[in-house]
Amino acid sequence: MKFISFLIVVVVFCSTTALRAQEQEALISSFLLKGEVLEAETNIPISKVNVETSGGGYATTNNAGEFVINARVGEELIIRSDDFNTVYYTIKDKQRIILKVESVEELPTLKTSRSRSPDVFRSYIDSAKTFLKKDAKRSIEYVTKALESVPGKRATDIQNSVAFETLGDINLFWEQQDLAIDNYKRSISVKPTIDLRIKLALAFMKNKNYQESISEYSNLVTYKLSNYQKILVFEGLGDTYRLINDPVKSVFNYQKGLNIANSHSITPKITDLNSKIGGAYAQSGAVVEAESYYGNSLDLSKKESKKRAVQEKNKVADFYNLNRDFDKEIQLREETLSEIESLDGDEVEENVNSPLTLQRQNYKIANAFVGQEKYDEAIPYLEKSIIEADKKEDLLVQKDATRKLSELYRDLGKFDKAAESYERYANVVDELYLKKDQELSQAARFSKEIILKQNRIASLENDRKLNESRYHLAVQNQGLIEKNNRVQKWIIASLVFIALLLLYAAYNQFKSVKQQKYANNQLALKSLRTQMNPHFIFNALNSVNSFIASNDERAANKYLSEFSQLMRSVLENSEEDFISLDKEIELLELYVKLEHFRFKDKFDYTLNVSENLNVSEFVIPPMLLQPYVENAVWHGLRYKEERGSLEINFEQLDSETVEIAIVDDGIGRKKSKAFKTENQKKQKSKGMGNIQKRISILNEMYKDKVDVTIENVFENEEGTKVRLILKKD
Repeated sequence: MKFISFLIVVVVFCSTTALRAQEQEALISSFLLKGEVLEAETNIPISKVNVETSGGGYATTNNAGEFVINARVGEELIIRSDDFNTVYYTIKDKQRIILKVESVEELPTLKTSRSRSPDVFRSYIDSAKTFLKKDAKRSIEYVTKALESVPGKRATDIQNSVAFETLGDINLFWEQQDLAIDNYKRSISVKPTIDLRIKLALAFMKNKNYQESISEYSNLVTYKLSNYQKILVFEGLGDTYRLINDPVKSVFNYQKGLNIANSHSITPKITDLNSKIGGAYAQSGAVVEAESYYGNSLDLSKKESKKRAVQEKNKVADFYNLNRDFDKEIQLREETLSEIESLDGDEVEENVNSPLTLQRQNYKIANAFVGQEKYDEAIPYLEKSIIEADKKEDLLVQKDATRKLSELYRDLGKFDKAAESYERYANVVDELYLKKDQELSQAARFSKEIILKQNRIASLENDRKLNESRYHLAVQNQGLIEKNNRVQKWIIASLVFIALLLLYAAYNQFKSVKQQKYANNQLALKSLRTQMNPHFIFNALNSVNSFIASNDERAANKYLSEFSQLMRSVLENSEEDFISLDKEIELLELYVKLEHFRFKDKFDYTLNVSENLNVSEFVIPPMLLQPYVENAVWHGLRYKEERGSLEINFEQLDSETVEIAIVDDGIGRKKSKAFKTENQKKQKSKGMGNIQKRISILNEMYKDKVDVTIENVFENEEGTKVRLILKKD
């Protein structure tokens, strides 16, 4: 008998090992799947589409409709958006895929009319809300009766909005998010409110339409909201970003909501948001920050109801489990067990799938002991979990606990008990399979009945629209003769309108061409500015390399420190079209200081700013002067045998103009060319070429803002003077 038991345990162990090996192999075989989502009729790419896999991968399409997602062969690819029906595709290989989707028809806009029985209508809606969490079919039936209680005419805006909002609430509670979205949209199309749009954003999130949810929440931020509504919006944004694995944006929005809740003492939300911030930090791996916020939520939850405190302890215990801090997890779950047993009747959790049940807490405590390899301590909790699960008919926990118990007995060498537990496990699996099969059938029937009842409401609304259309048609026929008499007047007015429209279009075309030219110039400036940064950094790094190769470590460190300060200034200003003149002078002074530090035996320099020049009043394109100074040092002063000099002068000519002069007594442009190699002669200066192009574009855009002249200083063609005139506006 013991031998047979041993064989059974070996088979179980081998099966478990094989399963883990298959899971590991599947993990290794993951790859990046590329694809594209197009509209079926027009082949137009669709952006911001939710793309996910059954294995948990998530991505969105870009403006070209393309996506890249981590996937495995055999997984199901789910393409989801509010603009079309959800598409399911089984991944067969690693080839790029193109998915074409069909747009859904827009919901009809509901019209308004007069209601005769608002009191009866309200009574039925109240009944629907009463049964919302108890009996979905009965609750929807009350909504139907509410609409039927408005005889003859169609319901008013408010009545239609309330009816479809109630339907959306029913669908959302019973996890029929797609129906909830449809009903919330119907309600909003009749009478849009902030609370309705918050519910729609929540439904989008729960239906995994994450991009639509983010868009809806982001739009709501711009509206005038109450403090509580602001908290709900920021909390919703935090929840959505957390679901798409963006903990940074999640914490950012949670923190905004928490600041509002703290400012206005909205206690329940303070607790919730501390807990959610802890969860987001835990998701990003920031354990210390997560533990801090979880500690806050634990303290705050104790001041609320006992059930809320139990919920928070369970959540924090899960956090400790993920971080393998099993001692703290066990302590919290022990407290949770005793508090669950002491809950009042109304607070007891009836749903067996809730984590706040004795069987699930005992099972999690056992798992924590297993994580510490304390198998003997884990066994009593597993046995308690099995007993409680059997009482509550929680087959899922009973199955897992029984299997875990069998594995522990096997590891402890108690093969008889392991075999006995495994036999119980097999029986529970069979029972669970039958139960799941029944639940699936019941869920299918439930969903079908809900859809039929909602179709009945839609049919009722359509019938009323048809009757109203017939009434309007009769009225229109009576006025047809009068309309014919006005046709000629309308034709004349239309011709005048068309003429005005053509004039307006011609004006817009002229304006558009002008704006496009301005935009093209801006783009060209940005491109040239972008080219200047790598050019400057390349030259500067050559200086760093040369200096380090020829100087001692202390001098090199000092040079690198000042070089990093220069780089920071350059990068900070790189995205600006213009910077103040004082910033450009500061940057130029840093650069000249570095060049002098390297070539200190070659030249001295002075940088003079006239006392009457207010440098903060003038602006200049960044990096405009540096290439001229660089040329003066590298092509003029560097080759001079005796010590040279470099002068940079800033002087205000009048209230609108400043003159900048860069003067060196180097070997001059002609001799500098003679020093160049044949290869250097063939290459045009990148920096000077860009400067000339930038000045040309700036003068075109801002009417001769910059004027540059370059001339020799001495008659023997030595020395160079660059004179730059800069206008204020």
